[in-house]
Amino acid sequence: MYQTIKIALLLTMTTLALGARADTERQGLNAMDTDTARRFAQLALDCVEREYPNLIHHVMSGDDDVGPPRELTPAFYGCYDWHSAVHGHWLLARLARRFPDSDFGNSAIEALGRNLVREHLLAEAAYVADPARDGFERPYGLAWLLQLIAELDEWGESPADQWREWLEPLESLAVQRLAEWIPKLAYPIRIGEHDQTAFAFGLAWDYAAQVGNSEFRQLLADAGRRFYADDRDCPLGYEPSGHDFVSPCLAEADFMRRIMSSERFSEWLTGFLPNIGESGWLPVARVTDRSDGKLAHLDGLNLSRAWMLEGIASALPAGDSRRDPLLATARHHAEAGLSGVSNAHYEGGHWLASFAVYLETRRGITPPD
Repeated sequence: MYQTIKIALLLTMTTLALGARADTERQGLNAMDTDTARRFAQLALDCVEREYPNLIHHVMSGDDDVGPPRELTPAFYGCYDWHSAVHGHWLLARLARRFPDSDFGNSAIEALGRNLVREHLLAEAAYVADPARDGFERPYGLAWLLQLIAELDEWGESPADQWREWLEPLESLAVQRLAEWIPKLAYPIRIGEHDQTAFAFGLAWDYAAQVGNSEFRQLLADAGRRFYADDRDCPLGYEPSGHDFVSPCLAEADFMRRIMSSERFSEWLTGFLPNIGESGWLPVARVTDRSDGKLAHLDGLNLSRAWMLEGIASALPAGDSRRDPLLATARHHAEAGLSGVSNAHYEGGHWLASFAVYLETRRGITPPD
């Protein structure tokens, strides 16, 4: 009798352990608690309506184009620059949706409601539509705009559905600008900063999946195969460059896992990153001065590396031996990157929380399909 109970208990404990392990894999390595979410939300709340300091990438055709940020782009004028304002709004939407009964969720909705009003968004669309600005925020800022729209579209409740409707003119412009530009690209852009194509393609792909834009999705898939399908032996040893906030190698793999079957991706990854799991294969990036905006990029690199490593691992078969080293390396990068997300220096504080939320909520791991 005792032996029977003991065996049954062991079986129960094993089942619970396996279930916990599976649940951990489903939920990911990170689980954001309310206090952490509140801290990240506050960083965005502190900047989405903070106009200065401000870096404007602004093509002027005459004296009439001179103006303060709040007049040029009245919705996305804060957070130091346009793209940071956009993904600051995405952060607020993401956390308001995930923490609907929180104090910071209510504050986020109020801030979104002040900026995402119809007249402001029409002015944004008019600004971007100017032919002199056809390269405005292309591709990074436009991709984050599409990510914001995907978030609101997935939320699908009032007042998010109203903001999403008012964003449609700007959304159409963003898709049009990218759709016209991508076929003209003879080569991918492989740098570790804003102009990189692979990172933007990943954000845009998930947007296209959410809104059901199969034509745009196919355009991205075709570009991915044209640019990256034959790549081999990506030189991770050359990374990072001193101002990187996204990895050229990992961002490429993180995009390719979206457009390939698991089997095909596994085969491609073997040729592309053959040294996964070797000793010291991807050291954490070292940040020497968080008060320097460019050097603070490396905190963002650690965060984006972490989510890309998780994304790559998620696309591999369950028994693939590369999963464990990918996830272990992701944990190291996440710990390093999250330690740099604070309000101590506006140079990083105005944007790093968006990367932290993207990582902690596993935004790119299980996009809608």
